Amino acid sequence: MLVLLPPSEGKAAGGSGAPLKPETLSLPGLAAARAAVLEELVELCVGDELKAREVLGLSEGLRGEVAKNAELRTAVARPAGEIYTGVLYDALGLSTLTPAAASLAAESLLVFSGLWGAVGIADRIPSYRCSMGVKLPGLGALGAFWREPMASVMPEAAGQGLVLDLRSSAYASAWKPKGEVAGRTATVRVLHSQMVDGVEKRSVVSHFNKATKGRLVRDLLSAGAVPASPAELVTALRDLGFTVEAEAPAKPGKAWSLDVVVTQIH
Repeated sequence: MLVLLPPSEGKAAGGSGAPLKPETLSLPGLAAARAAVLEELVELCVGDELKAREVLGLSEGLRGEVAKNAELRTAVARPAGEIYTGVLYDALGLSTLTPAAASLAAESLLVFSGLWGAVGIADRIPSYRCSMGVKLPGLGALGAFWREPMASVMPEAAGQGLVLDLRSSAYASAWKPKGEVAGRTATVRVLHSQMVDGVEKRSVVSHFNKATKGRLVRDLLSAGAVPASPAELVTALRDLGFTVEAEAPAKPGKAWSLDVVVTQIH
């Protein structure tokens, strides 16, 4: 099982330890692309702060993120699972998993990134600010930039089992499963069900979508569940108490679509 996650916009800073060692990151086939993005981002942030903030979409209150990016090569690196914060990662609670669940997480979770392409949660990276929607002056839109490098490494990374794709649209743009891999890929949408005047109304949730996805992954890891296909995933989630509606693809080579229906959002 391979679980594809989005990063968090905010990231933990501080700590102690050695700086980034690019050669230690997962998916070594991305090394050249990572080096290109890192060089471009650092050069941008060492120069004109106003231009850097404009390119990165940062407000005046986030000007410190520019200085942080400028020092990426020497900054403290920590496991990606500690760097990424926010709603999904709070619900996932990596630091509180049992040893068995944590080991499964290290094997299964891959976080997509505008700067790194994708990293494992045990990969040591510095805190940074660079979303997939950024257009760097010398490289262009990062979503498009990463497509070729990701296409070269992801089919092998996907292995032979389930690919559970929980990425947001911006990060999904960097790699789209195709062919046989797509056929064993499942995407998840979270729907909030409410009764209004005796009629069920469903709506797509945003903030709570992330929390539900985090809990979903945590529950799979805690149960030691390793579904090998979208159909097995549906069964596993239902066994864990989730209300799941699944739609198998009409044609081969297409991903499954799963709706997780919740009646409470928290």
